[in-house]
Parts: sequence; C-alpha cells; structure tokens
Amino acid sequence: SLEFLYLGGNFITSIPPELANLPSLSYLVLCDNKIQSIPPQLAQLPSLRSLSLHNNLLTYLPREILNLVHLEELSLRGNPLVVRFVRDLTYNPPSLQELAGRTVKTRNVPYAPSDLPENLVRYLSLASNCPNPKCGGVYFDSCVRQIKFVDFCGKYRLPLMHYLCSPECSSPCSSASQSSTSQSESDSEDEASVAARRMQKVLLG
Repeated sequence: SLEFLYLGGNFITSIPPELANLPSLSYLVLCDNKIQSIPPQLAQLPSLRSLSLHNNLLTYLPREILNLVHLEELSLRGNPLVVRFVRDLTYNPPSLQELAGRTVKTRNVPYAPSDLPENLVRYLSLASNCPNPKCGGVYFDSCVRQIKFVDFCGKYRLPLMHYLCSPECSSPCSSASQSSTSQSESDSEDEASVAARRMQKVLLG
C-alpha cells in the first residue's frame, strides 16, 4: 500500500526493478543520486503520478515510460540528456545576408548573374530546402539540428539528424525514400501525440 517513496540524495547508482511490485506507488523521488538508467520495469507502476529524476546521470529514457498512463509530472533537469538536449537546440539567428537570401529564394525573386556580384550568386546557389513539408523555406548557414528516431527495416530505431530552418519549424523530415518511411513517420507522430497527452508536465529546468 506504499504511496510515497523518497530516495533522494543517497548516491544510488541503479534503480531496483523490484520497485515495480508497488502497485499503489504514486510519488517516487529519486533525485540527487548517481542513476544512469531507468529499468523498463518501472513502467509497470500503474498508479505513478510523479517521478523525480533530476540531478542524476541519465542519458536516455526507455520507451516503456510512455506506458505510465497516470504520470503527470516528470522532473529531469540536471541530467546529461537534458543538458545535451538544450545545447543541441542552441540556434544562432540568421545574418542579414541570410535573411535576404531566404527572401530571394522563398519568394522567387528573379535575378540574373549580371544583376549581382559573383559571390552573392554563388551564395544563393547554396540554399538548402527545409525538410518540413509544411514550411517550404530555405536556409544557408543558420539552421536548427534535430534528432529524430525512425524505424529501419521494421527492427531498429535509428537516430537521424535533420536540419530545419528555424526553431519554430519542427516536423518529421521528408526524404527521397518517403514512401518507405511514411509509416514510421506516422507512427512517430502518433507516438508523440500519445506522449503529449500522457505527459502533462515535464520539468526540464
């Protein structure tokens, strides 16, 4: 019948899977330890509403955490996975030259090689299309890196790097093999929507 378990600040390095045998556990505090991974069995806690994991050594979370259907609060700040995530999202604003180049390319402003200096013509030829099909924008030097996990051959989930034109432009990437990956992208979108519904509050910092 245990509902609240506080194990913070005990230099714990691993979580015993036996915690899954506490069906009434609603609040689990494991902050300020040395935990490096979460056992998948933890997802078998049917009543868990709050999970505090901040200030540990976590670099990833198991997929099974999505099975915590009653989880409302997940604290992850101070873990390598959050630090890396925030660092990877750093975005340098585009320069005035890039903004001008984006405008020329997205609005199809006509120009000829005789209209511009050779270096600007060469610069405009380096535009990359944003992979977000709903965007239609381009980028040159300033872009956002995004990691997306996609199914591969129905057996593996591979982390793929995508480059987007701005932080607001976040969507599954379309590729030359779109027909072969459309199902996995759809699954990822469904998975994301399920996660959003179930994870009402995530404390990152």
